[in-house]
Amino acid sequence: MNDYARIEKAMTYMVANATEQPDLETVAAHVHISAFHFQRLFCRYVGISPKRFLQALTLERGKQLMHSSTSLLDIAHTLGLSGGSRLYDHFVQLEAVTPGEYKRQGEGVEITYGVHDTPLGSMFVAMTPRGICRMGFIDTTSEEELLTRLAMEWPRSTFHPNQVATRYAVEAIFAKSEEAPAALSLHVTGTNFQIAVWRALLTIPEGQLASYSHIARALGTPKSSRAVGNAVGANPIALWIPCHRVIQQSGALGGYRWGVEKKRMVQAWELAQLSASTPEVELSL
Repeated sequence: MNDYARIEKAMTYMVANATEQPDLETVAAHVHISAFHFQRLFCRYVGISPKRFLQALTLERGKQLMHSSTSLLDIAHTLGLSGGSRLYDHFVQLEAVTPGEYKRQGEGVEITYGVHDTPLGSMFVAMTPRGICRMGFIDTTSEEELLTRLAMEWPRSTFHPNQVATRYAVEAIFAKSEEAPAALSLHVTGTNFQIAVWRALLTIPEGQLASYSHIARALGTPKSSRAVGNAVGANPIALWIPCHRVIQQSGALGGYRWGVEKKRMVQAWELAQLSASTPEVELSL
């Protein structure tokens, strides 16, 4: 078991047992290393301590939806969803496949792909010359299945493995630098409504949540919550299009394309990253 797999296993264990508040020794034993080594390994790969991650898991995240000082609707009005697609805190440019590209079914397009280890699990990344076109966890869906789905969307494209070319899509999330982030392009295919929903997801700030009905209202279609949910579930690019920030109006977690436990893990990791600047005194859970 490599270090990334060990960290993912530990985080999965903490997600499943958050209500029991497992201590450092218990989690370390679950991944078969000493508590001291586990503490250092976790901080190195996740960027936060196990204690910080567990604290984020145990927060009543659903209540944040009701008490957030800035609603998604306010953000949408400020940014103008009907305007350009240049977004926001991540400097993400979302571009839809053009009608001509769709008609040609990817003819002449070379798509590179690779699989990368992350603290949250192995991720499959594929990109066209115009940007990332697919990114997803492969612990619930195999690399072969993801390639098959991608080939159905781009049937006349050619596919080549190239981890060097796709690595930046993962490093930009997990190996953040203090320098201003470079613009990152996403090249997606979907219906007009799906594209609108995915752009709306990019307006949700890190560490905050929105409901399906919030997004429906932001799009000017307040009765389309179910359709919004379907579009969120069809998100082709994990993490960069943050569908993990969408929950039910009641505060319930809701579904996730890569599994509910993975959604809790991603939310807790993201929240803990934001709170990492607060000093910790203890080095144990």
